[in-house]
Amino acid sequence: MLRFLRKGALFTLLFAGVATPACADPILMFLLGVARDMIEAQAAKPRSAPAPEFSSNPARVYPGTTVEPEQLRRLIDDSFIYLNDAQRKEIFGSLHEALMDPKNAAVRGAMIQYFIDRALTVRAARAQLAQLSTGEKENLAAGFRKEITGLSSEEQARLGELLRTGLLPIPYDLNQMLLAAFDAPR
Repeated sequence: MLRFLRKGALFTLLFAGVATPACADPILMFLLGVARDMIEAQAAKPRSAPAPEFSSNPARVYPGTTVEPEQLRRLIDDSFIYLNDAQRKEIFGSLHEALMDPKNAAVRGAMIQYFIDRALTVRAARAQLAQLSTGEKENLAAGFRKEITGLSSEEQARLGELLRTGLLPIPYDLNQMLLAAFDAPR
């Protein structure tokens, strides 16, 4: 179950768009949007999905592009440093499988560009969050506490699981503050 949650969460994090209302804190809305997309993808995903398989000797470049698999592997390692090696390999495996699928030949370049944009967005958001002061992180956690009251109890439980497993691109100390928000009175 946890493996399916991680896989669904990671894949969704990479390929999900995030809607951010202009009136809310953009970072908070980014995190909530990512978390909500991860929750929705996990709920919609079949339970018996096989793990992605990829060749130990990937192609030199993806057909129809000048992008090498090693370039994407480095991007994953640089952008998703908060994940462990196995999780980053899982991301690469899923992406590589999708890019090598002949059915995706017409959209391969767009898929690569979209992935690069998402990876760089995650990297930038994580860097921005890491630079926040403790007070700013506490304010963000307070806003988070207010926002989660609008979620169903099932969504709250799933979001809590994402935070406990460290699948969101946030620094450890902020992750702990957000987890504490679940226990704080609302």
